[in-house]
Amino acid sequence: MYVAVKGGEAAILATHDLVAEARRGDPAVPEISVAQIREQQALACARVMNEGSLYDQDLAALALKQSQGDVIEAAFLMRAYRTTLPRFGSSEPLDTAAMAIRRRVSATYKDLPGGQVLGPTYDYTHRLFDFGLMDSPAVMAGPDPAISRRDGAGTSVSGDARVEPEHDDLKAPLDARMPRVPDILGAEGLMEAEEPPEGDPRPFDLTRDPVSFPADRDVRLQSMARGDEGFLLGLGYSVQRGFGGTHPFVGEVRVGEVAVEFVPEELGFAVDLGDVTLTECQMVNQFQGSKEVPPQFTRGYGLVFGHSERKAMSMSLVDRALKARDFGEATNYPAQQDEFVLYHADNVEAAGFVEHLKLPHYVDFQGELELIRRIRREREERIAREQGAQEQNAMPEAAE
Repeated sequence: MYVAVKGGEAAILATHDLVAEARRGDPAVPEISVAQIREQQALACARVMNEGSLYDQDLAALALKQSQGDVIEAAFLMRAYRTTLPRFGSSEPLDTAAMAIRRRVSATYKDLPGGQVLGPTYDYTHRLFDFGLMDSPAVMAGPDPAISRRDGAGTSVSGDARVEPEHDDLKAPLDARMPRVPDILGAEGLMEAEEPPEGDPRPFDLTRDPVSFPADRDVRLQSMARGDEGFLLGLGYSVQRGFGGTHPFVGEVRVGEVAVEFVPEELGFAVDLGDVTLTECQMVNQFQGSKEVPPQFTRGYGLVFGHSERKAMSMSLVDRALKARDFGEATNYPAQQDEFVLYHADNVEAAGFVEHLKLPHYVDFQGELELIRRIRREREERIAREQGAQEQNAMPEAAE
């Protein structure tokens, strides 16, 4: 139960000033710009876009600046702004097979059509500090000081090596269209077929309609795409540790740009609206088959905004775990239960429910306080009565 709190407006306005002061920090330090956040903190912007359910790199950077880097608060700002936007319609399905590849790796095939494309990744760095990044030279830095050349060229004022990207000779043109690994397995009949539901209905929109359970796969994928990365990572890890009953292989992770097309009713043909950066993960899992289905691989799927490999992989792991019921498998673990996953993946809703405990609960607490006092009082009275009865029972024995 909540009660209205009167007064305090001046104090609240003062907190706004204090937030602005804390956000700015030391005035002697140059203020960070939205453009700098967008260009130099792109992975953080990608997370905000995913959990905020809105693809806009500038707004994601602004949200991070306004929230002092608090990703959940930034996602909340994005969602709040999203509710004010008009909705013109739905785009055409994205063709990720035609993605302009920036990065593409597979753990199932070494020599897959189109080749492995390492691209920008921290997977092969040594996780050592590059103290040269504490300076601000106008040259680019290698991502790993342990493997950057130290020949003295391009050194910063502190003496740390600052190098331009090397290996330009390896930047060969990529194939315009690279087949996805599950499609290769599917051509042999070894991969679970992905067919749209009968009639190919419009996907469910959980931002406009209430969710019911058991939830269909389109609802589950939407919820996970905007779910908390840490929560999904924990669930995906639980699946790998045996709390999910699957043995996953990374069929493919690809990152790149995909064209978004929209068909206006007055035109009747697709119009290219631009490109978005996406990360797609196809997880390959074992399945022993059944009386109706021969042994084959099954898939888990993840598709997210920006360069977000960890989120896409976690999503694909949980997606396959949530398909347990479809394959007649037991659903004994949290990652296999759609109600648990969908209700707890939303970090904006979770943060709101946890942080609402800071709001006034005076009436509730006073009720609990009075209850505790009454119980203690009754307990003390009961103990006193029992002690009195014991003393009366002991008096005749003392007289004898």
